[in-house]
Amino acid sequence: MIASPDDYAWLAEAADGSYFTYVRGLTPEQVMIRLGGRPEEFTPMTFDELGDAAYSRYGSREPGAFLGLTAINDWTLIVESWGLPITEKIIMPLSAGTRLVTHYLLDIERLDDFYWFEDGKLRFYYITQEGYTPEVPDELTETMNRINSDYPHAYPYEGPMFLLAERLTGITLTPQLLEESTYLCGVVPEPLSTDVSSAW
Repeated sequence: MIASPDDYAWLAEAADGSYFTYVRGLTPEQVMIRLGGRPEEFTPMTFDELGDAAYSRYGSREPGAFLGLTAINDWTLIVESWGLPITEKIIMPLSAGTRLVTHYLLDIERLDDFYWFEDGKLRFYYITQEGYTPEVPDELTETMNRINSDYPHAYPYEGPMFLLAERLTGITLTPQLLEESTYLCGVVPEPLSTDVSSAW
């Protein structure tokens, strides 16, 4: 597991203003198609190039959501920066038949959200204004005990959300992993982001 406070600080900075979404068992091309994108219109970029392009596009207010996708083991990681909040309309089809984990951070407002979906059903969440879901699934009991013990006063993006994502995906996000991956970047017609409160 990630344990270094320096790693957490870097990840929090890298994730600021972004959704990180993990989808199991689908390739980046399959995820693009589920989201309504056209694979032939996606371009390879680095993590820094993705962030710069997303920020530039956000300022233009062009329609659609600009995102990057990369394969990590059996998962596709989606990075969407400067987007709007993940709608039920998008998440339910995208998580059909598989596991989906997503988290969001807006540091300036101390906002951070975390959701775990399993085959279209919400299993667990953290929402800034509400806290964690009332019942913790067995799969997360050990991780939540560690969070309560080691990070009792931390915001989720200061460590806990990355531990939760790692427990559910097996993926340890590190600066090296994010910076050395190549992302297929392009636009999908629907915003990837949003309020999923109606899902529970």
